[in-house]
Amino acid sequence: MPSLRALVDAGHHVELVITRPDRKRARGGHLSASPIKAYALELGLTVRHRLSDLDDVDVERGVVVAYGRLIPADLLARIPMLNVHFSLLPRWRGAAPVERAILAGDEQTGVSIMTLDVDLDTGPVHLERRVAIDDKSLSSLLDELAVEGADALIEVLASPELLAHPIAQVGEATFAAKLSKEDFHLVPSLPGEQLLRIVRLGRAFTMVGGRRLLVESASRVAAEDVPGGSIVVRSAQVVLGTVDGAIALERVRPENGKSMSATAWWVGSRIERDAAQWT
Repeated sequence: MPSLRALVDAGHHVELVITRPDRKRARGGHLSASPIKAYALELGLTVRHRLSDLDDVDVERGVVVAYGRLIPADLLARIPMLNVHFSLLPRWRGAAPVERAILAGDEQTGVSIMTLDVDLDTGPVHLERRVAIDDKSLSSLLDELAVEGADALIEVLASPELLAHPIAQVGEATFAAKLSKEDFHLVPSLPGEQLLRIVRLGRAFTMVGGRRLLVESASRVAAEDVPGGSIVVRSAQVVLGTVDGAIALERVRPENGKSMSATAWWVGSRIERDAAQWT
């Protein structure tokens, strides 16, 4: 969204917008347009859903943001394309670069404006912007990167020098594979710091009493005497024992329930206190 908005605000003529087809909502079965489509239609832009819709379009350049699929070589040969990629290439090529940077404990990530080629995120880079990761959540980091990426994109398009002289990627390449459900599973065998990184991704869960418990926020606590896999309450905190200490749950959402404080969940649960375990 920020990239499309920046292109329009900078005065670039957007001939066509391609985004995912409308999807059914969880309730009611009504079709829902992507935010990109809704915004583009609001601006009076033409929106389509297939790359083949570019076959009869005469344009100078394409811009790709979070498309998630390889662009065919014949299309790239006809329409050169810039990609706004959320990593410092060649580190974290692939589908989940920001998630993988957080999970790996990287100190920084960023945005690379690159020319697309037929391989996955291997093209030369026109401009790079760096962003500190700190303890940011995935959501807040993505928002920051989207704004930085949009700004960098406009800078590249406004500079004949940057457009004409991209730099080949140098260094060790790493692949950011798409995450599976199990990547969000909090288990006692993981170190506390790694568990907190998973929580920052926004879909973390653990199993308590055979039921899934979504963990929305948590923090590290000094409780080395709490056995790994156990759950105790100390100083009004719900504490989970880990392989190297403990973490305290802050906000959780029970299965088929609403978001609440961890203490409210604990008080309302029917878990046997002396044998409470998380797996």
